[in-house]
Amino acid sequence: MQHEFPNGRILRLVRGDITQVEVDAICNAANSGLRGGGGVDGAIHRAGGPALMEELNQIRAAQGGCKTGSAVATSAGNLPAKFVFHAVGPVYQGGRGNEEDQLASCYRTCLELAQERKLQRISFPSISTGVYGYPLEEAAPIAIGTVFDWLAELRTTVEEAIFVLFDGRTLAAYENALRARARGAAVRW
Repeated sequence: MQHEFPNGRILRLVRGDITQVEVDAICNAANSGLRGGGGVDGAIHRAGGPALMEELNQIRAAQGGCKTGSAVATSAGNLPAKFVFHAVGPVYQGGRGNEEDQLASCYRTCLELAQERKLQRISFPSISTGVYGYPLEEAAPIAIGTVFDWLAELRTTVEEAIFVLFDGRTLAAYENALRARARGAAVRW
C-alpha cells in the first residue's frame, strides 16, 4: 500500500525484511546504550557487519548512549544503504511516561538526519512495538502521522519513506493508520 502526495512524495508500506530494502538510510530500533540487541536491531547489526558496532563504540565513547526519542547516524556497513539511523524508542509505560511524544520524536529525528544529509529514500521499522511493549494500534498512527506530515512539507529532500514491516498483523495496523490519516482523520499524539 502507498500514499502519493500532491508534491510527488510517496509513503509506502511493505511487508518484508528491512535489511533487504535498498534506500539511502535505514532506521534502526536501537536501545539507549547503542549496544545492539534483538529483533530489528539484531537483524540490522547482523546484516550490516561489525562496522556498525565499531562506529557506535566511538559514539558511546564521545557522548555516552542515545536518549529516548533521539537517534544517531552510522554508515551502513554491508546493508543496501548509505546510513543507519539508530533511533531509541520509548519503553511503553501505559502512556504515563510521555511515550507518544518520544515515539514521534524518533521518527522526526531520523527524518531530520536524512534532511541534513540530503537523502531521498528512507526506511523505517515499527519502533518500540516489539520488546518495548508499545501497543501496535497506538504506535502505528503516531508513526504514520509523523512521517505523513513530514512528507507533506515542501522543505524536505526525502522523496520516499518506506515502512518495512515484519508481519501481517503489523502491516495491517499501519495500513489502517495510513488510510485514516489519508482521509484526514486526526492523529492523536
